[in-house]
Amino acid sequence: MIAQVIAAHARPESFADLAQKISPAVVNITTSTTVAQGTGPLPMVPEGSPFEDFFRQFRDRGDGGDRPRRSSALGSGFVISEDGYIVTNNHVIESADEIIIEFYEGGELEAKVIGTDPKTDIALLKVEADVPLPFVSFGDSDLARVGDWVMAMGNPLGQGFSVSAGIVSARNRALSGTYDDYIQTDAAINRGNSGGPLFDMDGRVVGVNTAILSPNGGSIGIGFSMASNVVKRVVDQLQEFGETRRGWLGVRIQDVTEDVAEAMGLETATGALVTDVPTGPAAAAGMMAGDVITSFDGVKVADTRELVRQVGGTEVGKSVRVIVFRDGGTKTLKVTLGRREEAEGLEDGGALPGDGPGLSPEPQTLMGLTLSPLDDELREQLELPGTFEGLVVRDIDPMSEAYEKGLRAGDVITEAGQQKLTSMADLEDRIADARDAGRKSLLLLVRSAGQPRFVALSLAEE
Repeated sequence: MIAQVIAAHARPESFADLAQKISPAVVNITTSTTVAQGTGPLPMVPEGSPFEDFFRQFRDRGDGGDRPRRSSALGSGFVISEDGYIVTNNHVIESADEIIIEFYEGGELEAKVIGTDPKTDIALLKVEADVPLPFVSFGDSDLARVGDWVMAMGNPLGQGFSVSAGIVSARNRALSGTYDDYIQTDAAINRGNSGGPLFDMDGRVVGVNTAILSPNGGSIGIGFSMASNVVKRVVDQLQEFGETRRGWLGVRIQDVTEDVAEAMGLETATGALVTDVPTGPAAAAGMMAGDVITSFDGVKVADTRELVRQVGGTEVGKSVRVIVFRDGGTKTLKVTLGRREEAEGLEDGGALPGDGPGLSPEPQTLMGLTLSPLDDELREQLELPGTFEGLVVRDIDPMSEAYEKGLRAGDVITEAGQQKLTSMADLEDRIADARDAGRKSLLLLVRSAGQPRFVALSLAEE
């Protein structure tokens, strides 16, 4: 009982000393932007009504007609070096014509943008000061545990410098970004806190306050801070290059589900399943569609999100060892990473329309799918290369497992059991092989709207 009482009171008696120590490095950010005026819609009035002219005249008198006007916004940030580098959110300063930094101890300076990263919503600014500025350092966000005390600082709702405290509510949260790694906290975060720091009890920055989950726009105790280990890598690159330089493996991937793992003979549903290998680093190293990436650069791969983060955080040009599961065994490949930003936007071939193809070869039905082999007419309709092989989904039973897993008319099945398909006989052979091997499902490689993915379909008992 005594131990429980002590544990229950193991919290700071006050955050005052810590707040006093680190507040001078926290800043308020005011931005101004020139916006076009007079382009918005008029109030809902009948077209041709005399009220239409009335509302237009009223708007012109009040806003100066179509002349541009200045719009202001508020946010937060923090100084990370005595020579004036400042971190904030990209959405705080995006499209701003002027950025003014207000310091805790008084005074204002104009900032310039060094670089931004919309993918993590991070921006790096710089001010020129006559004296060294107070600054704070990044901590190791990987050490933050659920239940640890944290303190948020910033400029909520434009009220000026403010402090709130809470705990780490959850780790490794994802919102909508590819490289998301958010710390969830119940420390009060509101509009205007964006870009401000989340501190641990040693005064180190473990997160950048970015977003809240709220039905009314105010804090309900669910806030999200981008983890400092993600932010620090981004900031280091922005400071050195003015842009991000992320590693690029050059594969399309999907998570390994339980049915896919069973169809492939994997013991556990972990790793990242490769669905396509366009021209790039992985292709040059011999990686193939159907490989399951289980380890990257010495670190086990849990799922696709984890692999994307590992690859993106690895330096461009580094040669890494990638272990893949292939044909019932493992294979080690050595891949020299490219640069993600240079690869983005590259096209990988024709897209497949979503509506079904026209008539051609006589279709047959298997596993709820009505299928035909590709011929020249179908390839032309689907805008596929002349050498493209596979079975086209002509129709699908809406009550089938295939429909439930997203297959639709117009999709093309190119592989079954990780072997190429050119005819219905090939598919029937793969089904027989899977049954003979004691498999409960068959793995199909499907191209939908130009994007490949693996789907495992159950094999009905004969």
